[in-house]
Parts: sequence; structure tokens; C-alpha cells
Amino acid sequence: MNHIQNYPIHTNNILAKQQSSFKSLLENELTSSQKLKISKHAQTRLTEREITLSDETWSQIEKKISEARKKGVQDSLVLVNEAALIINAKNNTVITAMDRDEARTQMFTNISGAIIMD
Repeated sequence: MNHIQNYPIHTNNILAKQQSSFKSLLENELTSSQKLKISKHAQTRLTEREITLSDETWSQIEKKISEARKKGVQDSLVLVNEAALIINAKNNTVITAMDRDEARTQMFTNISGAIIMD
């Protein structure tokens, strides 16, 4: 009888650990595999301004945006050597882009974070 009483408790502990592990794996997979989306507006700006970023730079930006999102940042200014990007961290979307020279004369409003990368 004592063995039967412990069985459900043991099973509940195993299920709780499995659910916790699955949740952790799912969150890590979703966060690490989320690629930035580029809005039509941002794509037009990137093309017009002949801004190209390497795959490595995009990957670094994605990691930083993921970190920013975890800290509650919604809209972020991201400065890289080639460009200034406004990215909605919540939706993982590049909103607009400009080259660094153009960015020097701009005022950025309605952002809740800035990421400066070299």
C-alpha cells in the first residue's frame, strides 16, 4: 500500500521535470531559430541605399535583439558599421534602415533601447 501511494508522487515529479525540460528546450529553440524579418519599407531602404550586411552581422544582430527582447525592449536602434537599423524586438522585424552618414543627422524617437555594435 505504501508503494502505491508513492507511485503517483514519483510520477508527478518525473512529469514536472519533463515539462520543465520541454519548455526550456522549446523556448531555446524558438529564440535561437528566429530569423529577423525585414519589412517592405526596410527592404526598399536597404536596396535604395545599397546597404548590405554579412550573414555574420545579421546573426549577431539577431542575438542582440533576442537579448533586448528578454529585457523588455520593444523598439531598438541598432548601430553597425554599415548602417543604422530600427528593429521592433517584439515582432523581430527590421522597420527601417539608413546608412551611418545619414543616421548622423537623424533624431531617433520612440525607441526603448539601443544596441551599438562594432
